[in-house]
Amino acid sequence: MKSLALPALSTLAELGETLGSPLNLRASMREALETIVESFRASTGYVALPEGEEAELTLAAWIGASPSSAARLRIRPGEGIAGRVWKSGKSVVVPQVTKEPLFLDRLGLVSGRRPAARELSYLAVAIPVGGKPAGVLALSLPYEKERDFAGATEFLSIAASMIGQALRVSRLMETERTRLQEENRQLKEQLSERYGLPNVIGTSHPMQQVYEKVAQAAPASTTVLIQGESGTGKELVAHALHHGSPRAGRAFVKVNCAALPESLIESELFGYEPGAFTGAQALKKGRFELADGGTLFLDEVGDLSPATQVKLLRVLQEREFERLGGVRPVRVDVRLVAATNRDLSEMMGKGTFREDLFYRLNVFTIFMPPLRERKPDLPLLADHFVEKYAARHGKSVRRISTSAIDVLMSYHWPGNVRELENCLERAVLVCDGGVIHAHHLPPTLQTAEVSGTLPRQSLAEALGAFEKDLLLDALKISRGNRAQAARLLRTTERILSYRAQKLGIDATRFKG
Repeated sequence: MKSLALPALSTLAELGETLGSPLNLRASMREALETIVESFRASTGYVALPEGEEAELTLAAWIGASPSSAARLRIRPGEGIAGRVWKSGKSVVVPQVTKEPLFLDRLGLVSGRRPAARELSYLAVAIPVGGKPAGVLALSLPYEKERDFAGATEFLSIAASMIGQALRVSRLMETERTRLQEENRQLKEQLSERYGLPNVIGTSHPMQQVYEKVAQAAPASTTVLIQGESGTGKELVAHALHHGSPRAGRAFVKVNCAALPESLIESELFGYEPGAFTGAQALKKGRFELADGGTLFLDEVGDLSPATQVKLLRVLQEREFERLGGVRPVRVDVRLVAATNRDLSEMMGKGTFREDLFYRLNVFTIFMPPLRERKPDLPLLADHFVEKYAARHGKSVRRISTSAIDVLMSYHWPGNVRELENCLERAVLVCDGGVIHAHHLPPTLQTAEVSGTLPRQSLAEALGAFEKDLLLDALKISRGNRAQAARLLRTTERILSYRAQKLGIDATRFKG
């Protein structure tokens, strides 16, 4: 008997690569089917799968059939040849479809063709998922007498298994994505309900204490003093206090005391009357008036001059002030939130900050921990900033490698979260792939003297660690498929297996 010319093994490798990324499974199946049809020189081919919860098969991908016929096709279990394959899980070969009464020809493969070209051969194999038939892969070929289909059926069964594996991974990913989205939604709701801190990231113990204090202070109108180093997120907490309070619908007004010169700070805070000074032609409301009924945030309050401190003290005591050039007091209802990166106690001892003002501000204190004291939050923050800046700059960066996380964790972060954000924005910009590696981070983070990471390994150990990182990354991406991992690293499966065994890496633990 004449045997059917089989596709080369490279075709299976091509199918594996096509189906290896099941993020868009329909497109992957269409591309895989094109490869199969072309390799067999088939007339038509299709992949039929259940649609949702329906107990019928519909065409997920097809080649050589009219779109209208393909869209209408429905296959019930046991109906026709494809239905029997789906129900039994056994492959079927029909050498001559015109002599097979079970061949229903709903796609019009035979009808309408010239008599001389009407005869076709038909092969259908089950697509297995989890040990059960979950669909059908079918081909129709020009009829040739005395053709042996055994090898072709075996090849198609392997291709169907690969499609089934991709389908299984896609379903698992969709289930996991749905679960994570629901879990994320519930966690955000809980966080919002309890803390009102949607923009503050961190689950470490120091941050839990911050959330607790915000939850206690937000509903009241108490004056709050936020202390902490620059770049720790003091302004975010001030916003959270405002939005978690009954004043959330009113104004939130910010004043950076360090950014305004001493000659302007008073007029900015309290406003001025027309003619108060040269150029003051109209009345201007100050920040206190603009924040009436809402919250006034005084950032870097430790930079206020002694003269302004006196006037601020009066507002806190009397809840009223006078504009520059004015004689009538202006009453306001303002909740004051102040922040500083200075040690106000030390400044009081030196006489540069008023003691009575300190006690007025220090009614309820929230301390923002530096990043070096909340290192468990660093991976969460890093992922957040990578996602944020990848979207902003149109980059396809999706994650941070283990080696890069190790560099971030070993650094002491004098600039705190602000410095981390800047570093990761730079890393996203210079990254030329989907993963940020250690060499994408700023050089200051990678300097041993700065980060306190002087080498404690020999050259051989360091090279081994780097090789292990590459192997782990490749096996994670390929979900334990050593052949695919070898292709990613441009080596052979034999060499990869040897190196993995030598480095103590078990590839099977990455299989989905």
